[in-house]
Amino acid sequence: MLHGANAIFMARHRLSTALQRAAAALNDVSDTPRLDAELLAAHELGVGRMTMLSRMPDLQEPPGFAQLIARRLADEPVAYITGCQPFWDIDLRVSPGVLIPRSDSETLIETAQSHFAATSPPRRILDLGTGSGALLLAALSLYHDAYGAGVDASMAALEIACENAQRLQLGSRCTFAAVNWRDDGWADQVNALHNGAPALFDLILCNPPYIRQGTQLSAMVDQYEPHEALYAELDGLDNYRRIIPQIPQLLSPHGIACFEIGFDQADAVQQLGAIAGFETALLHDLSGQPRCITLRHGACGQKSRKT
Repeated sequence: MLHGANAIFMARHRLSTALQRAAAALNDVSDTPRLDAELLAAHELGVGRMTMLSRMPDLQEPPGFAQLIARRLADEPVAYITGCQPFWDIDLRVSPGVLIPRSDSETLIETAQSHFAATSPPRRILDLGTGSGALLLAALSLYHDAYGAGVDASMAALEIACENAQRLQLGSRCTFAAVNWRDDGWADQVNALHNGAPALFDLILCNPPYIRQGTQLSAMVDQYEPHEALYAELDGLDNYRRIIPQIPQLLSPHGIACFEIGFDQADAVQQLGAIAGFETALLHDLSGQPRCITLRHGACGQKSRKT
């Protein structure tokens, strides 16, 4: 006797019917069951989602659709099943070796875009903890004359970031290197990435692990995404304490550093920035959650504004 997804998809159906059944099956494991089903179907068909939807009346359920739905029912993220995740205006290859980029992190790119709208665009960009390369490659797609560096302690992540850069035809404008901010002298390693000569960065982007140890995450995240890219020691602020004191020797005089934060970490991260001598600001994501702390050279103090 067949059970679960196998029973639901025992026979192939018209695509519209298959999507309805898949969405109903995924309702208990996903906040976006219909979207998940559509993305998986489009992936199996080898076409874009919008192309698939426009051709819906003529399409049958693809042969491997049931197996993809079964994987999603086991809490595997759609991005790992398809191997692809959109971010900003680019599509990234992802695998279980890297964190799946979230749309909330686009707040850092939006913040940089707003900052540089009133001044010269950045020429050198740094992504600390680059993962899939999402932040760096999104910034390079925005600033066509910029050169970037992405660093990470994970060799698996660096391999995927390099692949994404080449696939997006940005490989000639960026470099990736293994750097661990837990090591002494890590900032010197970063600053020497420009042909071995020290050079400051106009834009620094950083989405460090900031989730407190012991925090209960969804099964989809906890079982599949790399814990080293999620969790920070103790109160979740350990990485900010390691990174922010080194930013003065990395950031150019008119540059900006953008840090993603957890929902309750704004005050603590702003204080760390002020202690390091920076002017700080808080920005919110589209859902109204505190999401980004910026650091700029200037008078010490804290400023907060909501966007």
